[in-house]
Amino acid sequence: MSNKPKIAFFDFTSCEGCQLTVIDALQTHLGLLDLVEIVQFREAMTEKGEDYQIAFVEGSCTRKSDEDRLRQIRNQADVVVALGACAHLGGINSMKNRWTIENVQTYVYGQNGKEAYESYPARPISAVVQVDAVIPGCPIDRFEFLRIVQQMLQGRKPKLPDYPLCVECKLAENACLNTLGKPCLGPITRAGCDAICPTYGDGCEGCRGWHPEANFEHMREILRGHGLSEEDIDARFTMFNHYQMEHMGEDSPLKPEAVLSRNEALPSSDFAAPQEAD
Repeated sequence: MSNKPKIAFFDFTSCEGCQLTVIDALQTHLGLLDLVEIVQFREAMTEKGEDYQIAFVEGSCTRKSDEDRLRQIRNQADVVVALGACAHLGGINSMKNRWTIENVQTYVYGQNGKEAYESYPARPISAVVQVDAVIPGCPIDRFEFLRIVQQMLQGRKPKLPDYPLCVECKLAENACLNTLGKPCLGPITRAGCDAICPTYGDGCEGCRGWHPEANFEHMREILRGHGLSEEDIDARFTMFNHYQMEHMGEDSPLKPEAVLSRNEALPSSDFAAPQEAD
């Protein structure tokens, strides 16, 4: 009988890109498979073992019925890890929380959307169950995943960087995008991804969440300097972190005049969804 820790991967509302990143990481770090036994991983295997000690959960909780499944995972696992921005923060899914669920269901699924698909405001899994560790990002960084798994196997509690992404940009000798006229949320975002987006010329969008001493007002000043409106700035702040901003109360850096009413019409679009055959 194997004495290896048994690991399972679970997916809720997400694109499953973080699990694909795990698969990519395992292809180049096969030694990890000598240390653990994966008993459930829908992206990679058909078997579904229910005996596991460590559960990696990707995706946010967006339905009432998700809660029972999350609690079952929590009851079985000794360790629960939030895998990626959706599980960690609520992620992009939580942008829908700016409107009533009824409006969103109708907007996405048509007049029968409320009856056809169950939904409620998106939340990180920590809003439902206790989480022992998180691996941030959209998608996660494969090397951070490997490092955190190794730490857990050694009995150590994983610790995320508590400094801004700008530190990693400086270590990579990147020119600051904000000084080059390109908006970047690096000054308020938690480091840990080796500043991959700025390194390739794209401004950070905050998918790892905020570092503990984020100065939002200074960040607003920087973004105003790029010609962004207050509403544009709030949209950037809430792209991945709407749930967190929503629960900061009076400390929230969002501007009240730029926050949409939950009853306001959703954005219009020229996109035409394919029609189902009768």
